[in-house]
Amino acid sequence: MTANRLNLGRAATEVMREILGRIATGPELSKDLSQAEAAEAMRLVLSGQVDPVQAGIFLIALRMKRETDEENLGLLDALRAETTEVIAAVDEIMDVADPYDGYLRSLPPSPFLPAVLAATGVPSVSHGLLCVGPKHGVTHRQVLAAAGIPVDLSPQAAALRVADPSIGWAYVDQNAFCPRLHALVPLRELIVKRPALSTVETLLGPLRGRIKTHLLTGYVHKPYPRIYALLARRAGFNSALMVRGVEGGVIPSLRQMGAFVYYHDQGEEQSLEIHPEDLGIVQTVRAASLPEQIDGLREPTDAEKPFNATLVAAAAAEQGLAALQGAAGPTRDALIYAAAMCLFHLGRHDSPRTAAAMVRTCLDDGGALARFSAAH
Repeated sequence: MTANRLNLGRAATEVMREILGRIATGPELSKDLSQAEAAEAMRLVLSGQVDPVQAGIFLIALRMKRETDEENLGLLDALRAETTEVIAAVDEIMDVADPYDGYLRSLPPSPFLPAVLAATGVPSVSHGLLCVGPKHGVTHRQVLAAAGIPVDLSPQAAALRVADPSIGWAYVDQNAFCPRLHALVPLRELIVKRPALSTVETLLGPLRGRIKTHLLTGYVHKPYPRIYALLARRAGFNSALMVRGVEGGVIPSLRQMGAFVYYHDQGEEQSLEIHPEDLGIVQTVRAASLPEQIDGLREPTDAEKPFNATLVAAAAAEQGLAALQGAAGPTRDALIYAAAMCLFHLGRHDSPRTAAAMVRTCLDDGGALARFSAAH
C-alpha cells in the first residue's frame, strides 16, 4: 500500500480504516507504515477528515507497537507542512526545544535561557504550549506569562523580536505556529499515554536563521538522541545539541557528570561528557527545588493534593528573575551551564569553562536581564 493508493478516490475514513487494520492488530501481527503512509495518515488527522476515535486509535496504536524511524519521519513531514515557518533577519538562531509537557519535580530555569543566550550574542527562540499530558507539568508558556512576557505572539512578531538587537529572543506558542496540531491537545488528553507527537512536535522549528538554525533539546532515555538527530536533520537543523537533562529538559544535573550528544553540519552524532565542576559549578542539588509549601509533589492525578501549576510557575518566574538580577543559586548555575554548553557547541569558545565565564559576565553586568526586560 502506497500513499498514492491511499488517495485513489476513497474516503478518508476508509483510508484510515485500512491503516488501522495494519498497525492495530497486536504486537505480533501489526505492520509498519512507510514514511509516506504515516505522513498521509497524520495529514488526515490534522485536517479533521477522520473521526476522533480513529485519530486516537492511530496515535496510540503507533505508540503501542513502537514507532519506526520512517513513521516518525512521516509524522514530522505532515506536521511541518502545517507549521508556519518564518526566517528571522539574523544569520543564526538557537532553537530551545524543551519538553512540551513541562516539569513536575523542579523549578525550570530554561524559560530564561533564550534571553541569556541573546545577551551572549546568540539569537534564540523557545516554543511550547500551555499544558499537555502525560506530565501536565509547568511549561515555558506558564513561567514566561508569570514573569510578564507576551506569550501569544505570531511567528512573524516573534521573528521581529529575535532580530531586534535590544531583545534577541522570543517565545512562540504552538497555537500560533501550528494551530491544527494544537487542536489535538484535547484528544491527547483522552488517550492518556505519550504519543509520538510528543517526540516530533519539539522539532518543528517555527523560526529559522538566514544561514543556520541550531537545535537544543533534552532527553532521558538513551535511544532518543539517535531519534532526535534523525528528525532534526530532516527538519533542517544545521546542528543539534541533545542534553541528558533534568526531567528530559535542556539543562543537565548540577551535581553529576553531564552527557551530551551532538552533530554539526548535519553530520553524524558524537558524544561528550562534562562535569559541572569543569565550568566552576559546585552544587549539592541536581536542580532548583520546589518551594516548601508545594514540596512532596506527586502525580497530578492525585485528587487529594492537586498540582498547583500557577504557584509553581510563579515560583519559577521569581527565581529566574532573581538569577538574572545576580542572585546565586541553582537557577543561576543552571543557566550558566546550559548557555555555556550552547556557546561551546557553536564554536564561540574553545572550552566550556571560558564559555561559562562569558555567561557569568552577561549575568553580572545586567545584559541578560536587559534582554529579558526588553521583551515585556
